[in-house]
Amino acid sequence: MSWTDERVETLKKLWQEGHSASQIAKTLGGVTRNAVIGKVHRLGLSGRAAPSQPARPLYKPAKPPRPAAQAQPAPQPAPRRVSVEPAPRPVAQVPAVPIIEGPGSATVLTLGSKMCKWPIGDPSSDEFTFCGRRADDGIPYCVEHSRVAYQPQQKKKKDNGTELSRSLRRYL
Repeated sequence: MSWTDERVETLKKLWQEGHSASQIAKTLGGVTRNAVIGKVHRLGLSGRAAPSQPARPLYKPAKPPRPAAQAQPAPQPAPRRVSVEPAPRPVAQVPAVPIIEGPGSATVLTLGSKMCKWPIGDPSSDEFTFCGRRADDGIPYCVEHSRVAYQPQQKKKKDNGTELSRSLRRYL
């Protein structure tokens, strides 16, 4: 496609009318939006009569009217009772965490925060469970599994150069 004088004039006219590059490309046919933008830039067409407008008006649904607040009389404060005995305090009900004593009977759905999270079995099988016994605060495992999970740090042997010489012999 080449830019003929007629096509350039049409481009200039549409650009000054405020059409978008996409709309001009459709009108001209056989040219892309980017080609129109490039040609506008090369021609030095900067001023526009008006910014481009969308081809169709935007649809904004009407907002539903707010329900009117019904005026209700303000509630009258209850008369104060003077009591010699203090009112009983409500006791907060803490949901009981089911602690399972037998290992391997907790599932993902029954696992609580104070239960041992040691996995038992293959995670891809239907029989996969967690230990479920009582766990200490701040530790995700029971006493038995904590001994396995947290091993004491082993002392390092003093290296007197013999280990280095053994390692180098492999490469010589």
